[in-house]
Amino acid sequence: MAHSTRLLAVLSAAALCAASCGVPDLGSKEERIPRASLDAEAGPPLPDNSIFEPAGSAEPRPVLDAPLKGTYKPDGKSAKERIPAIYKRGRIIVGVDRSNNLMSYRDTATGEVRGFEVDIAREIARDIFGDPDKVDFRFVESSERTRALNDESVDIVIRTMSISAERQREVAFSAPYMTTKTRLLVLTSSGIRSIDDTAGKTLCAVQGSTIVDTIRRAASTANILQTRAWGDCLMALQLNQVDGVVADDALLSGMVAQDSYTSIVGEPLTTEDYGVAVRKPDSTHDSRPLLRQVNSTLERIHSDGTWDKLFDRWLGDYLAKPALGSPDYLDDEEA
Repeated sequence: MAHSTRLLAVLSAAALCAASCGVPDLGSKEERIPRASLDAEAGPPLPDNSIFEPAGSAEPRPVLDAPLKGTYKPDGKSAKERIPAIYKRGRIIVGVDRSNNLMSYRDTATGEVRGFEVDIAREIARDIFGDPDKVDFRFVESSERTRALNDESVDIVIRTMSISAERQREVAFSAPYMTTKTRLLVLTSSGIRSIDDTAGKTLCAVQGSTIVDTIRRAASTANILQTRAWGDCLMALQLNQVDGVVADDALLSGMVAQDSYTSIVGEPLTTEDYGVAVRKPDSTHDSRPLLRQVNSTLERIHSDGTWDKLFDRWLGDYLAKPALGSPDYLDDEEA
């Protein structure tokens, strides 16, 4: 019976692994794992297009030492006045993920897009159009988020995107809608209880994510398997191809929901704030009114209790409710 439950968990993860992240350039010390590269005695093949990085073979990228820029405070205008083009279109186009269970995923049974971030998008639509269903969801891969904003394929991106000084060079962010902590997910029976127990073991993270550098700093004696999607990391863990998955606890919660044989362990490695991303304002595109509109919704859902209800619905069984700080609004002169 336990074996059947585990098999169902693996198959469930496989169904949610359609999304993928961008593939970075490979250094000489990284080994791309081709399809079916392992022989039968060694076990099933690693996820397609994975990158295996031996412990200590790559240095973490330096952290950009620059202050975060604030965001734009809501004004007294209506949505029709702030964002007339979107209002006239009659829907807002939102870039989301398709496989981050609990956060943003396509339900394989119904085909519906569901999750905490999906419901945040619906609340934004509610405030613009008076109808939470006036949303056109587009599945956007991690490597495509900035491009999708710049070529106007989407109006906003809500996809576990951490606010950082480096990313603010490319996009602009709303106030935070979620605070997460980077943690470690393991099989409960593994005996691993913290990142300190991973020397000589293999940890998994998605290619191009900031988590890869977090592992390089916090677990320099561990190998890293970089996959194209978080679901691939979960399957690799279930198949004993890796010893742990390092990710934000919001993402790890979705994995625990899929596989009850896993546990989130250890102290947090970093703390991150997720923000709604929009195209960076420039001389040809003023996205500040859209940021004001998004921030207006974020203020509203915090004040009227909607945010708490959404958190409890999706993440309350797995995470302690985080305390979001006050928005860092720019002065009118800066705005």
